[in-house]
Amino acid sequence: MMQSFSMALKSIAGNKFRAFLTMLGIIIGVMALVVLVSLVNGATGSVTDAIENLGTDSISVTISDDKGMPVTLETLKQWMEEDTIGVIAPSGNASVTGKYGTESDSVIVYGTTPAYADINGLKLMLGRFLKTSDVRNHTTVCIINETAATELVGYTDCLGEQIALDGVKYTVVGVLEDDEDSLTAVFTSGMKVAYIPYTSLLRLSSTVSSHITSFSVIPAEGADMSAAERTMESLLLKRFDNDEDAFSINTQEILTDTMDQITGVLTILLGGIAAISLIVGGIGIMNIMLVTVTERTREIGIRKAIGAGRGVILQQFLLESVVLCLMGCAIGVFLSWVILRIISMVVASLSLTFQLEWKVVALSVAFCFLIGVIFGLYPANKAAKLPPIEALHYGG
Repeated sequence: MMQSFSMALKSIAGNKFRAFLTMLGIIIGVMALVVLVSLVNGATGSVTDAIENLGTDSISVTISDDKGMPVTLETLKQWMEEDTIGVIAPSGNASVTGKYGTESDSVIVYGTTPAYADINGLKLMLGRFLKTSDVRNHTTVCIINETAATELVGYTDCLGEQIALDGVKYTVVGVLEDDEDSLTAVFTSGMKVAYIPYTSLLRLSSTVSSHITSFSVIPAEGADMSAAERTMESLLLKRFDNDEDAFSINTQEILTDTMDQITGVLTILLGGIAAISLIVGGIGIMNIMLVTVTERTREIGIRKAIGAGRGVILQQFLLESVVLCLMGCAIGVFLSWVILRIISMVVASLSLTFQLEWKVVALSVAFCFLIGVIFGLYPANKAAKLPPIEALHYGG
């Protein structure tokens, strides 16, 4: 084996440029496989981390048909008495005209309850969020986001100022940060947003009903997400005559699962494309090995004449094919590492990092070994089957 390996290296070293051109298909195929899959995994990891950081884990419920049994604030209060349910916050919204002094613009107004801030990970810059008394007394107070404060009022330290929402004056009691780690802030990025008590929104907008159609839930302390989800589903099915189509329940896990599915499909597709490149490289290996067998026919005849068996000749040329593939693989992996480092430096400002996926590297090595065996077997077998006399005659 060692002698065959040594002879394979000498044969490759004797035709360096030809060997490099032969390995080029393998090198490109390995680079395609390693780089593309590593890029997909790196991007997916960043997106998944971003999803996990978008506020707290919560359950979002949307009601499409209340079956004549509408959900109200009192209903939500009763549901919060369940062991696995923590707090629930309804959400209604309307687009209104906001005005402060001579400035006026469109403002998205959300009607909700105090728990909404904790559920959605909203961060206060100044002041406070809603209180239970605000909801109970229909008070005309509002919490605005940083964009509304700077672009409508003109400055962020605007506690106590009054802004008109569709002609109704609301006192600003809090200012929220435009936090990119909040799912709500992401969806309302660049918009002017105000939060008011849900009961106040019912009076402000005729499009919002006291029949709640959207609300968010977080589990009770010590309860896990799945338990709270099961409880919520049970309550809704009981209320809506076991009609699963009357409502929908969504969690952040659904986003993560969807991302995993997309990543899996992309990885398979890109891996398939790279595998085709490697197979093309394998055809190149087979072609050059057939040429090598022809060039070394006399050598094969001499080795057989002095006692080399068919297995020895088969091993020699098969090993040479495998060595060519693995050398190409090693070069491809090294170049992939260099490319990924360069890409990571270029996109460093986007907080993206791309690392060499060692599982993909191991897969590449195994695949290249397999290609070396499969595409080297026919030339090696052809060399092994050459009759000694004919081989010596061909060389003469």
